[in-house]
Amino acid sequence: MKFFSGCPLYVSVRALLLMLAAALLSGCSSTKHVPDGKYLLDNVSITVEDGADINRTELYNFLRQQPNHKVLGFARLQLSAYSLSGRDSSKWYNRWLRRLGQPPVIYDPDLTDASARQLRLALINSGYNDAVVTSDTVSHGKKRVNVEYHIVAGEPFRVDAINYNIPDTALSRLVMRSINRSGLRPGMLLDRTVLDNERGRITALLRDAGYYDFNREYISFTADTVMGDKSVGLTLNLFTPDRRKRPSGSTALADSLGLDPRLHHRYDIRHVVFVLDEDAGSRALAPADTVVCDDTYFIYGQDRYLSYKLLDEMCYIQPGRPYSAAAVSRTYEALGRLGIIKFINIEMKPVGSIGGIGLLDAYIYLSRNKKQSMSVEVEGTNSEGDLGFGVGLTYQHRNLARGSQLLSAKLRGSYESLSGNLDGLNNNRYTEFAAEVGITFPKFECPFLSKSFKQRRLASTEFTVSANYQERPEYTRVIFGTAWKWKWQQQRAGFTRRQTYDLIDINYVRLPKSTLNFIDEIAPSNPLLRYSYEDHFIMRMGYTYNRTNRRAPAATVNSLSVQPVVTSVRASVECAGNLLYGISNMIGQKRSDGVYKVLGIQYAQYVKGEFDYTLTRNFDDRNSLSFHSGFGLAYPYGNSTMVPFEKRFYAGGANGVRGWGVRTLGPGSYDARNSVTDFINQCGDIRLDLSLEYRAKLFWVLEGAVFVDAGNIWTIRDYENQPGGLFRFNRFYKEIAAAYGIGLRLDFTYFLLRFDLGMKAHNPARNQEPWPIIHPNWHRDANFHFAVGYPF
Repeated sequence: MKFFSGCPLYVSVRALLLMLAAALLSGCSSTKHVPDGKYLLDNVSITVEDGADINRTELYNFLRQQPNHKVLGFARLQLSAYSLSGRDSSKWYNRWLRRLGQPPVIYDPDLTDASARQLRLALINSGYNDAVVTSDTVSHGKKRVNVEYHIVAGEPFRVDAINYNIPDTALSRLVMRSINRSGLRPGMLLDRTVLDNERGRITALLRDAGYYDFNREYISFTADTVMGDKSVGLTLNLFTPDRRKRPSGSTALADSLGLDPRLHHRYDIRHVVFVLDEDAGSRALAPADTVVCDDTYFIYGQDRYLSYKLLDEMCYIQPGRPYSAAAVSRTYEALGRLGIIKFINIEMKPVGSIGGIGLLDAYIYLSRNKKQSMSVEVEGTNSEGDLGFGVGLTYQHRNLARGSQLLSAKLRGSYESLSGNLDGLNNNRYTEFAAEVGITFPKFECPFLSKSFKQRRLASTEFTVSANYQERPEYTRVIFGTAWKWKWQQQRAGFTRRQTYDLIDINYVRLPKSTLNFIDEIAPSNPLLRYSYEDHFIMRMGYTYNRTNRRAPAATVNSLSVQPVVTSVRASVECAGNLLYGISNMIGQKRSDGVYKVLGIQYAQYVKGEFDYTLTRNFDDRNSLSFHSGFGLAYPYGNSTMVPFEKRFYAGGANGVRGWGVRTLGPGSYDARNSVTDFINQCGDIRLDLSLEYRAKLFWVLEGAVFVDAGNIWTIRDYENQPGGLFRFNRFYKEIAAAYGIGLRLDFTYFLLRFDLGMKAHNPARNQEPWPIIHPNWHRDANFHFAVGYPF
């Protein structure tokens, strides 16, 4: 969307900038609400005289008092907004400004002393036991004070040797076999965080090996030092639950089962019991209420709404095997994917012992969700006086065949009247009717796959069929589609991996009515434009891989747990037409117009791949820097000389080079003058995206950003209707477009609204201003974007 000085949007943005400027200018009165005799905490700094391994940035998280937040390192917008308020709190605008802003942080000497103690404790926990922390205050200006923390770290303690004191031989074997995964290494700092993480790792290891009642309190460390020496002999102790070292009450379970309370015992699963009715576990059960399958019991209530075979496949707790906390978590995850289930609760009940091994029965309680739901959507449109409406109906059945299959049926219809001269066109309206039916299975639906393979993948299978009927002034079009895909997700080593495999995806477009004469008049030799108004057929398969280490928002609530670095990788590949081309060759099909056809339509044949990488560095809970790079390549071959229009790449827009509108950049140095008629040519076979964005939380839900984007698209062949679009190694770097801009975002936690203003910096298009950053023109170079979510 372009800016024009006369439009309300421009006025609103200008007003917003004026308000921000006023807020910045009010910084001179930032002590307006500081009481007499008190001081505004203006700045806090930490200096470290030695200690090369100390991260000063992380030390700020331990301060009990920090100054008001600064945007871009200098602008205290929240404090400025608060300072704009008057002293009369009975007036609504004063209360509003105070809620919007942040009150001044008043210097508190007690909190300064507490911060110094916290800093020293953090250094001790990191191995700097001799650290000395002092604080100084420096008054400047009126009612302002700076606090400086000085740290003399001293020489840290380092681990010289690691020993293990594990009297229980069975536990010792398990721990020593996993030593390669240990975080303990000779030469490391005596860091208590690393030691605590090792306690957690060993606890998880043993609980997954059957030691149901084991907890981290059984593990401790002993550090042996020599006077005057900073080398530490570290010993890991894993105590037995005797009367002197056991955690309180830890022997109660062993005592109740007749096991030796002085030893750690393994627990095996005797039976798994599914209870599929809220009161089924508390009433007398008739034989017909229970199904038994290999030591797994399925207790049903009035309605057997789930197949026991499906539940058995979703259960990772195995009778006859040692207890595993990971198997319990995995079972929660698998059952949670079943839409028909509302609540899940898993309990372990001790039932006895045999040969020194405890026995547990795993009870899995399930509560049913609503089976069916329906929703209706109604919308109205007004396009420059042309009125229209749309109605949508969605129906869902969450348990189609007692296997938690999700049946989804969608119907939609829309209509919009058209005014003006429509002579020579097919229709005098926009009309659309769409229908889609899909079934999602909560597992791998494929023959010849074993239960163990399906459990490792934890996949879902989707089948969809869709039809869409469209009437436009220049054509009537019918689109048919069908797809079969598998999706699965895995979490391992701090990363979440999502994968999608499109086994088959068919898209068939037929135009029973079109104004081909109209196309012949405006673009007789433009294959891209003709393709949009001709029948076409695509049968493809593809694979998509996503990996990220981003934690859930609940895991990063406070500044101490801000994730320092977040990375995301997305890679995809798809190909089309190979199977059809092979069949055409095998059966000796004759070519028509030089190509093979299906149902009288040329089918597309191409290969396409994409790769995107994003890295976000979070400096603290309010400031971050994000980098994104992306590359894509599409290549037609065999039955096609051009990649289908909808499969080609485009540049510009809210998620591309933001100095350009969507589909208004490239390919290469292509000279586009009219976004309406040129957009069909502004697509390519090669994509390059580079972006760098600084993000800072302002106040309330507002977040600001500054960004720099670069990139473009190119064609892989020299097409007549796309002059300058061909990719050449000796000049492509000159055709990389660049843009810069600012953004304003509204972060509502669960969704984010984004407003970005991009300006052209370098324009590679022929016969246009190459360096708008030097000769800027607001009307020519500015583009405004609205979107939901971050660009990357």
